[in-house]
Amino acid sequence: MRDKKDIPLNTVKGFVSVPDRIRYLNSTENIAVLATWGDDTPYTSLVNFVLTHDLKTVVFATPRKTKKFRNIQRSRSVALLIDNRARTTGSLMDTEAVTIVGKARVLKKGKTMDEMKGIYVQKHRDLEDFVNADTTALIAVDIAYCVHVSSFQTVTVWDCKT
Repeated sequence: MRDKKDIPLNTVKGFVSVPDRIRYLNSTENIAVLATWGDDTPYTSLVNFVLTHDLKTVVFATPRKTKKFRNIQRSRSVALLIDNRARTTGSLMDTEAVTIVGKARVLKKGKTMDEMKGIYVQKHRDLEDFVNADTTALIAVDIAYCVHVSSFQTVTVWDCKT
């Protein structure tokens, strides 16, 4: 168990390679927490996700008859939290998380949707039937920026547009 003195009292600027950390989390984690906005309140839900190789897009699938889908139709602004807490000792000092902020869009049938489905199913083979169902929407989140937090209060921001 860690000493209380090990817990930082202030936020410090981090210098990790956020793209490297996102690639790592994409390879080790399957589930993200999706935050949407609707009915004048925030709403969170769990989604299976995959990042594109260029780290510009997060892809997930959702049934069309869900609150998260309705919220995305109302407001495209979303955030996803990907973290490794299930693989750590339980201490925030050993946990890392990335918040991905971006704009969600529902993919329409065509080449882009087929490419994104392929990437998604490659990571989540057990969800192939679900992704191909007419009742399922495939969502792409165009990433604006990412915030990486490690060691409880070490924060690194990555503007992936630059």
